[in-house]
Amino acid sequence: MSNAYEEYMRQMVLPMREELTRAGFKELNTEEEVQGFMDNVSGTTLVVVNSVCGCAAGLARPAVTQAVAASEKKPDHLITVFAGQDKEATAKMREYFTGIEPSSPSMAVLKGKEVVHFIPRHDIEGMPMEAVMQNVLNALETHC
Repeated sequence: MSNAYEEYMRQMVLPMREELTRAGFKELNTEEEVQGFMDNVSGTTLVVVNSVCGCAAGLARPAVTQAVAASEKKPDHLITVFAGQDKEATAKMREYFTGIEPSSPSMAVLKGKEVVHFIPRHDIEGMPMEAVMQNVLNALETHC
C-alpha cells in the first residue's frame, strides 16, 4: 500500500474516529495498546469495534454514544478499535471475544476480560437506531 493511500485513508476516517473519542471512548490503535489495557483491566468495559460502513455511521456510533450519555449506569472504561484501519489492534481485541465470530461494527460489554454481552453487526445493520440504542442501554443497565 502506498504512503499516499495510507495517508488519504487516515484523513478520511478521522471524523469516524472522533465521533467516539469526543464521546469519551479511548482509542486503542496497536496490538500493544490492547494488550496493555487488557492485562490491567478491571471492572466493566464497553468496547466498540468501529468501521467505515454505513451501519457504523448511521446506527452503531450514534446509538452507542447516545446510550452511554443516557444511561444511569456507566461502564468503568469506554474503548474502541477500528476494524480495517488498526488491523492488529482489532485482531488482538477480538482474541478476547472467545467463540464470537469477527463482526464490524460490533459492541461488547466485558466484565474484566469476559464478554458478558455482545452486539454483532446483524443486530445493528438494518435495525432502527432506537433498537440498537436500547440494546446498548439494556446491556449497561444489566452489567454495569
